[in-house]
Amino acid sequence: MAESRATAVWEGNLVEGHGRVSASSGVFTDLDLTWAARTNRPDPGTSPEELIAAAHAACYAMAFSHALAEAGHTPERISVAAACHFTPIEGGGFSVSRMELDVHGSVPGVDAEAFQQLAEEGERGCPVSNALRGNVEIQLRATLD
Repeated sequence: MAESRATAVWEGNLVEGHGRVSASSGVFTDLDLTWAARTNRPDPGTSPEELIAAAHAACYAMAFSHALAEAGHTPERISVAAACHFTPIEGGGFSVSRMELDVHGSVPGVDAEAFQQLAEEGERGCPVSNALRGNVEIQLRATLD
């Protein structure tokens, strides 16, 4: 099976420092990281939470497409927006507290009820959702276009 890798470099303290993150595939290199990017969106840099949101959106789109195909439906288009909530913890620190997945899709032969059911099935089969489940609240909104 495939193994995905990334590297990060950080220089300085948390608040005033900065860093960079790169994927070993080369698809992105030296993306800027800062504390401000984590806490003051939007910011020109990225954050671990933005990268989690991107990974979750991509993974869920694939998992939902698979759930639809298993039910005999080929989507014309699936569009997923993911939001990763980085929130303070009472007593100090921060956590990724919630992921919101908002999916829109055009799927011939599927009504809104079946779309919702298959969207939920796709979420249960999403490897990123399953990695987060139990630690992070996952909310799913599914809209058939």
